[in-house]
Amino acid sequence: MKIISYNVNGIRAALKKGFLDWLKAANPDVICIQEIKANQDQVDVSEFENAGYPFHYWFSAQKKGYSGVAIFSKTEPKNIVFGTGIETMDFEGRNIRIDFEKISVMSLYLPSGTNLARLDFKLNFMAEFQEYINNLKKEIPNLVICGDYNICHEEIDIHNPKMKGVSGFLPEERTWIGQFINSGFVDSFRYLHPESQEFSWWSYRANARANNKGWRIDYNLVAEPLREKISRAYILPEAKHSDHCPIVVELYI
Repeated sequence: MKIISYNVNGIRAALKKGFLDWLKAANPDVICIQEIKANQDQVDVSEFENAGYPFHYWFSAQKKGYSGVAIFSKTEPKNIVFGTGIETMDFEGRNIRIDFEKISVMSLYLPSGTNLARLDFKLNFMAEFQEYINNLKKEIPNLVICGDYNICHEEIDIHNPKMKGVSGFLPEERTWIGQFINSGFVDSFRYLHPESQEFSWWSYRANARANNKGWRIDYNLVAEPLREKISRAYILPEAKHSDHCPIVVELYI
């Protein structure tokens, strides 16, 4: 099973940049999308259906043009869960999950902490999400959480590890994602590429992408019971529909 995660920074904008042709060529079984910034009725979904994804599920933010996640699948899941049931996070449309017989796939968009109020919101979200996943794993052990976590875990994951006081690389954020991974997940990319410095997001400022001054803040975290089923994990920086790029994990399922 080939699973892609991609923060598209607006699905309508990405479509204008050739996203659909890229999706056909990439040909994942499942694609988890973050920051769709649209409601389903604002997009011609027949384009995705004609591209081979008849099963598409959208969880948009209540605020128009903001946040939101989606999952497109070639095959029909047995169950779809919109949100977490936690009101403080669900109004921003940050989590959707589809369940198959042998695996469950989640699209997650963790908040950024761009100012003090949003950092507090992010830290609270992180704590509540950890508790939610701790409980969910008891019911669903074969879980893959794909998405934009808005956190660099280790120094190798950021172009300038001396950066201080910036959300996304704060000590408390890095500690949280380390503990989250250690609670029963595998960082699929780092598992197969322990020493490779590759990034999944670049600022639009200062020609950061051309100079590869990036951050790795997107992860496909695979539940421990699936560790031995991870066959490939890689990043696709040549896809340029967004300030992020797609990340891929392939599993023997």
